[in-house]
Amino acid sequence: MPFPLSPRTIDALADIISGGPGGMVSTPPPIGIYRSGPQIEKFMRACNVDFRVNGSRVPSLVSCLNEINDGHEPEKTLPQIIEAAADPRGFESDPPRHAAVLDHLNRALRYDALELQQQGPKIRLVIAGHTTPVVEELSGLVETISFDTVRRDVERALASVESDPEDTITAACSTIESVCRSILVELGEPLPPRRDVQGLFNAVKGPLGLSPDRSDFDPLIAGDVRTTLGGLATVIQGVGALRTHAGDAHGRERGYARVDSRIGRLSIHAASTIALFLIETWQRKFPTHTLHRHDEQA
Repeated sequence: MPFPLSPRTIDALADIISGGPGGMVSTPPPIGIYRSGPQIEKFMRACNVDFRVNGSRVPSLVSCLNEINDGHEPEKTLPQIIEAAADPRGFESDPPRHAAVLDHLNRALRYDALELQQQGPKIRLVIAGHTTPVVEELSGLVETISFDTVRRDVERALASVESDPEDTITAACSTIESVCRSILVELGEPLPPRRDVQGLFNAVKGPLGLSPDRSDFDPLIAGDVRTTLGGLATVIQGVGALRTHAGDAHGRERGYARVDSRIGRLSIHAASTIALFLIETWQRKFPTHTLHRHDEQA
């Protein structure tokens, strides 16, 4: 992500966290939630920042945010603070104010090529214009069904697409693997000897009814469906091969030629489409079952 942030964004963030100067009557009313000095300190501690008000609360907060912004690896701390400031749970009784908060922050963040997006029940800071409806829908869906492993893979892929597309490719492949592995565990099916993406997908095709050799398709569309399912397998094979040859899972040899962000985005978009299709197929075939997190050791 593009850090450090602009002074405009830091000021907007301080406005939201503090609620502005305050006083008996605030005109116009604060956009964010008015917080006293101790309340701001508590908010920042929840974001793993040791903050103490020294004098006036708003200037102290701005100074702290600027110190983080100008310090070492601000991308590890500021996104958490921004997402916490825009957390919808703080505005459950006043949805219009939450909309105003998002608008206020996004108007500032656009100068940093960033934006806040609603993904399921949470707000995420992402690179502006680098998500698609399928990625957003998958991100929201995995929140809803408590699919923590997939959510982490998607977030990892989106966060690194510009700075480290090789890591995005690895995370994209892991997204599909996580879905397949969890489906097999929930069904009580053994994990296949080959636990790469292709082996895991081959293992879930039968239980989910995705084998191209099925004979129960409508004759009018049977050929088209088989072609599409065959293409699905080809894309999965391609994502797995891309991870092997261009991802970072197996290290990078001397003279390694980096792939660019276009390939990283292609991999996560393809993987998200496949993962979403597998989850929706699971929900349709097993409507009373819920997918849960299952790591490699499960």
